[in-house]
Amino acid sequence: MQKYEAPPALIRCKQCLYPTVSKPTILFDAEGVCSGCRYHESRQNMDWAKRWRRFEAICEEAKEWASRVGSPYSCVVGVSGGKDSHYQIYILKQFCMTPLMVTYNHVWNNQIGIRNLRNLVERSGFNLLRFTSSPDAVKRMARYMLLQVGDVTWPYHAGCLTWPMKAAALYSIPLVVWGEEGFAEMTGMFQLDDEVEYTRWKRTEHDMRGYEGMDLIGKGDPGYEIQPQDVEPYTYPDEATVESLGLRGIYLSNYIPWDADAQARQMHKEWGFEMATARQRTFLTYSKLDDWANDIHDYLKYLKFGYGRATDDASTEIRHGRMPREVGLELAEVLDVVRPAEWAKLMSWLDLDTSTV
Repeated sequence: MQKYEAPPALIRCKQCLYPTVSKPTILFDAEGVCSGCRYHESRQNMDWAKRWRRFEAICEEAKEWASRVGSPYSCVVGVSGGKDSHYQIYILKQFCMTPLMVTYNHVWNNQIGIRNLRNLVERSGFNLLRFTSSPDAVKRMARYMLLQVGDVTWPYHAGCLTWPMKAAALYSIPLVVWGEEGFAEMTGMFQLDDEVEYTRWKRTEHDMRGYEGMDLIGKGDPGYEIQPQDVEPYTYPDEATVESLGLRGIYLSNYIPWDADAQARQMHKEWGFEMATARQRTFLTYSKLDDWANDIHDYLKYLKFGYGRATDDASTEIRHGRMPREVGLELAEVLDVVRPAEWAKLMSWLDLDTSTV
């Protein structure tokens, strides 16, 4: 494995903290302001009442479909137990929707994540369908993708981003409701008027590093190659199924004025969503709490590109006017460099020498 040196100094947005090297795509205008900030500005002028009515119409159509075909479920929602999961289900209950909640068990669970997932099931009153991968399969894929593209949590994200669509196809449910469209929110990759939806292409190209599960078959260490059954959870429904079912994935953030901070605090107060008492690599206590590997994923982002979760979170807070840029920059410079305590634990689990990184 390549030994990484400290990243060079970053050229950051004049308004937030995102650097020119941000992934997956970011643009800077003549004023030195990034496309993510311009996207956030565009959201302030949106007619959200109109968007809310459009979401209401989507829900009514889904309920009519469920009634017509006799389905107990009007949509599918991928959940982890996090703040977004709680809020998605909270909103859908307001529209009298009956979602089938599905979750991908990535085997890196922590106690707060387990408690929050249990809380979501109990508070929502909805059914949960959980898929658990073999820990050995996850280990082989995590090791291979770490060495291949520097992403140890590839199987984690591939499962979370595929299983809801697979479950929808399995139960013949045409609508999957996702939460925030993260690439637009962070770097302005899409415009609000695009009303981008979830597709196989978007998932593969931007969420899964350009890899499909089948691309990993036969890869890995000799004698421990990745097998077809290992990648089955990451196999997207075929085009014929998508077309015949009319399967679509929509983002709730296209229809409401998304604010993770306000939503997390509302779910904490009304539904008992549990926040952390402290974090290693960021100052926010309510995001990315569901597993112990996320800080490692974020640390690898810092090693590759020079910024991490503190930059992400501070940029969001700056855009919402809750934090001065100079305070956010100080936090990012202190926290983005922190090596997570779980680093040695994961390297040992993957049978890798920590001195190589």
